[in-house]
Amino acid sequence: MTETTEPADGATLFQKAAAFESGVWRSLYIWLARRPRVPEPGATPFGYYEPVSLIIWVFIIGSAIEVVVVHFIIPWPIVQIIALVIGVWGLIWMIGYAAALRVHPHAVGPTGLWVRNGSTVDVALRWSDIDAIRIQKRTLPESKTVQVADGDDGNVLQVAVLSQLNVHLVLFEP
Repeated sequence: MTETTEPADGATLFQKAAAFESGVWRSLYIWLARRPRVPEPGATPFGYYEPVSLIIWVFIIGSAIEVVVVHFIIPWPIVQIIALVIGVWGLIWMIGYAAALRVHPHAVGPTGLWVRNGSTVDVALRWSDIDAIRIQKRTLPESKTVQVADGDDGNVLQVAVLSQLNVHLVLFEP
C-alpha cells in the first residue's frame, strides 16, 4: 500500500492543526444550528459516526469527570483556574469533534459521491470517476484516515474510521 505524502515541516503541521481546530469549532456551531452539510440538493447523506461514538463519548464523560476531580485535587487557585480553562476547552473540543463527524456525512447525489471524515476530509467523486463500489469490511494495516493504494482492482481510495473500512471504491484514475 502506498500513499504520496510530503515531508511535514512546522508551518505545514501548524496549518493542518489550525484547519482541524477551526473545523471542529465550525462543526460545533453547525451541529447546534442543526444544519448538516449535504453537498448538493437531492443528495442523500449517510453517516459514519456510529463505529466511533462509544469511544468518543467515553472520552467526553471521562474529561467531564477529570475537570471536576482535578479542580479538587489541585490546592493552588491559579493552577485550578488554568486547569479548569484547559479542561473545559478540551471537553468542548471533543464535543465539537463528535459534531464534526455528525454534520459532515458521506453523501450520494445525482452527480456523484462525497466521501468525508469530519471537517478535514471531503473527497468529491463524479460517477464517471468510479469503476466499482463494493461492500467490503476489513481492517487496514495503517491508521491514516485517507489512503490511496494500488490494489488488485487498480487505484483504491480508502477512508478509514478506526482503521477500518466497509465500502471499497475502485477508481478509474488516481
